[in-house]
Amino acid sequence: MDAKWSIRSPGDPAKVRRLVEEIHVPQVIASILINRGIEDYETAKAFFRPSLDQLHNPFLMHDMEKAVQRIVSARNREEKILVYGDYDVDGTNSASLLYLFLQRIGCHVEVYIPDRMSEGYGISEAGIDYAVSIGTTLLISIDCGITAVTQVEYAKTKNIDVIICDHHEPGNEIPDAHAVLDPLKPGDLYPFKYLSGAGVGFKLLQGLGEYYAMREVPYEYLDFVAIAAAADIVPMVGENRILVHYGLKIINEHPRAGIRALMDSSNLRYGDLTAQQIVFVMAPRINAVGRLGDATRAVELLTCDEDTRARECALILEEENRNRRVIDEETFNQAAIAAEAFLAGDEQKPIILHNGDWHPGVIGIVASRLVEKFYRPTVMLTTIDGVAKGSARSIMNFNIYEALRRCEHLLLQFGGHKYAAGLALNIENIPEFRDCFMAVAEEMLDEEMLTHEILADAMIRLPEITPRFFRILKQFAPFGPGNMRPVFFSTDVEVFGTPRIVGRDHLKLKVRQDGVVFDCIGFGLGSLLPIVLPEHARIDMLFTIEENSWNGNVFPQLKLKDIRPVNQERTQGEILAQIQSFQSE
Repeated sequence: MDAKWSIRSPGDPAKVRRLVEEIHVPQVIASILINRGIEDYETAKAFFRPSLDQLHNPFLMHDMEKAVQRIVSARNREEKILVYGDYDVDGTNSASLLYLFLQRIGCHVEVYIPDRMSEGYGISEAGIDYAVSIGTTLLISIDCGITAVTQVEYAKTKNIDVIICDHHEPGNEIPDAHAVLDPLKPGDLYPFKYLSGAGVGFKLLQGLGEYYAMREVPYEYLDFVAIAAAADIVPMVGENRILVHYGLKIINEHPRAGIRALMDSSNLRYGDLTAQQIVFVMAPRINAVGRLGDATRAVELLTCDEDTRARECALILEEENRNRRVIDEETFNQAAIAAEAFLAGDEQKPIILHNGDWHPGVIGIVASRLVEKFYRPTVMLTTIDGVAKGSARSIMNFNIYEALRRCEHLLLQFGGHKYAAGLALNIENIPEFRDCFMAVAEEMLDEEMLTHEILADAMIRLPEITPRFFRILKQFAPFGPGNMRPVFFSTDVEVFGTPRIVGRDHLKLKVRQDGVVFDCIGFGLGSLLPIVLPEHARIDMLFTIEENSWNGNVFPQLKLKDIRPVNQERTQGEILAQIQSFQSE
């Protein structure tokens, strides 16, 4: 889709100058930092040098004391504990983290991951029945449970106490569990509200670490938190950024057997794994086993401490991911055709599709791809045991969880976040739900929200991208929502050499400005090849600066977000006027 280009205001010039002097960075870097709320030496130090000392006291989270004491009691009484996770990356890593730590402190513990097809998301009665069958007296849910009001009541009738560790939005009623750990719970005063499920689990580990005088031990499990937080796309600010920073450090310096096997099977290099590689390479493989079968296989890999078995488990994930990609592509092709037909005559509305033959394991991925293609809020539904179940994905500034909440009288269940959610409803209610959701969307959406916008952080000329500039920029990592990789705008850049298409529709070219040449790659931008084919074509470009390696050499590469041809008749003044018109707060 054609995108609107915007450029952030460069910030207060006096603040920019002061930051340049205080921390000795280029002006462009200082401007980006100012726009991210980093305005002085102290905040810059906290940003560039994350410290575990900056983490909050776990007992600031409501019910933490009760949760810790109940686990201590279960350990002392040799009770059976069941860690009840979820089938996605956050859920399996969270469950692995809790399982290994509880086992380490001497608890009798087992992991249960619900079946996506038969049980769906969250605590199920079938899961509670399993807990009863193995003699469980304490169930700890992780990355789920905050809306499990009836399920917790059912567990109590079976003499099972429940501790909920979740990070999702609560419903109108909080489950009457023994303890509920969720920073989004009404009245909870925990200072940081954006933890992943594994992040909440880590806070519980910290609380137990305090009790058992083993404060440093929970840090050994931050690799799980890093994988979970990156994959769950939580804001990469505050505690999350600290936890991911140190988790990546563990993975890069001494990965545990399961993670090492996963990296080997997916051709990831040791020493420089990034959050983005977790999102695009590791996470799909961990997710695949839960999408197409039993997610407990991911837990087995993640908790495995024997290299041979870890490699066997990693190969299973690799094979399932290949199978998932085939199903994903078939489903996307069908859904894209259906979406075009659905939008015909009214391209302003959200996309709501139902096909009983679609595999439930891939509809979330496909919904995200439809959002990328059409830039509309999207709901995809399939049929499982006579019930319509599905995934919802959103666009910037549209709260899809709130939209579903306003249709909840038609839903059997729903849950999630502002930009991603799951739902279930009776098949006969689909037409009424479609009408309700579209009416709600019409109220909540406006034309500007439906226009895909690419927001650049700063304007830059290519000679400004020096080795020192690139080294500083790399220290902005880990990247994610709230701390995205900076996007730059350069105008009147010359295309150098012969551009070409590589791989699956990726645009590859070189650009030159003031004698400085950079390699560029535009993933999925093959359709823009005609813009850069004329000899010495000149373009405006939006891009990020990323690291690329080839034959052992590491160098910066410009990753294109979008390009446009330069009008050769424009004067420099007109170019500057256009840049000023792009600016937005």
